[in-house]
Amino acid sequence: MTLHDTLKTGRRSFLTGAALLGVTAHLPPAARAAETTATSSTAPEQDRKAILAMAGTFKVTFDFRETTAFLADYKPIAPKVSGGEEVVRVVEDTGSIIRLQHILVVDGDDGLPVVVKHWRQDWVYQPATVLTYQGTGRWSLTPVDAAAKGAWSQTVWQTDDSPRYGGVGRWRHDAGVSRWTGDETWRPLARRDATRHPPYDRYSGTNRHALTPAGWVHEQDNAKLGVRDGALVTFVHETVVNTYVRFSDFPVAAADDYWAKTSTYWAAVRAAWDQAIARHQGVSVTEEANNGSVTGKALMGLADTIAKGGKSTPDAIAEARRVVADATRSAAKSGA
Repeated sequence: MTLHDTLKTGRRSFLTGAALLGVTAHLPPAARAAETTATSSTAPEQDRKAILAMAGTFKVTFDFRETTAFLADYKPIAPKVSGGEEVVRVVEDTGSIIRLQHILVVDGDDGLPVVVKHWRQDWVYQPATVLTYQGTGRWSLTPVDAAAKGAWSQTVWQTDDSPRYGGVGRWRHDAGVSRWTGDETWRPLARRDATRHPPYDRYSGTNRHALTPAGWVHEQDNAKLGVRDGALVTFVHETVVNTYVRFSDFPVAAADDYWAKTSTYWAAVRAAWDQAIARHQGVSVTEEANNGSVTGKALMGLADTIAKGGKSTPDAIAEARRVVADATRSAAKSGA
């Protein structure tokens, strides 16, 4: 699941949802302070239960389909359907902040299970800010209006805990379904598209997470955008349906063993990214088609080395901090 210079005019960002969610790029200090205070309030238990219900063990189906083309010379690509088994664990729950880590388990060539750390989703109740994708390897902390009382942000992170996208929405529990719908946000290309080097270079998408009798579903409505003749245009629409069905007949223990060995390392990596983001009210890091970010290969490799006993956790953490610092410093200097 994971993964250029932007045009500010015509941008369809999550800010277009301001009328519904109260999201704005400019907040007076008083409103910001009020929202910060609200963040510490008790989150609705029904919302929390819905988020926590996405943890567990699952058989997953990923279904990507380009639908309608909006340029005469663009032909939608064939649908892509894949799947696998995934473990989703709660790595933090403070009441108003919930972090869910996804871990894939696949069959190796030797018949033994191969564990791949997958994406992470962070949920924050009544957030003061949300990390939003700006294009060309740039993300910004964008203030959330105090009128978004009762809303949750969802921030999605790459396999190496570098940022992917964030948005704000509300949970609803009616008509027999618990579901969260986010505002429209930009996000970088996923690997399934980035490795093909398509004419578009970002998505503008809306997410919905909904609980089902068998598990849950993540639905996306994406517009694939790119620059043509100096203007930002829509090439094609895409629907995505990622279905999580509760299932445990796979080597779940392999995922839990990997996490037991590497969780301290990954907590330090998360902290390194958080520090880089806080330092500049956002972050710049070069995107890379195969790994999402240029940090992907190094940070994932260090975790694998820990899991195999080839490097101590403190040594790997020290090296990971250098990787994050170097990548964010280099991207900032290059103007990415």
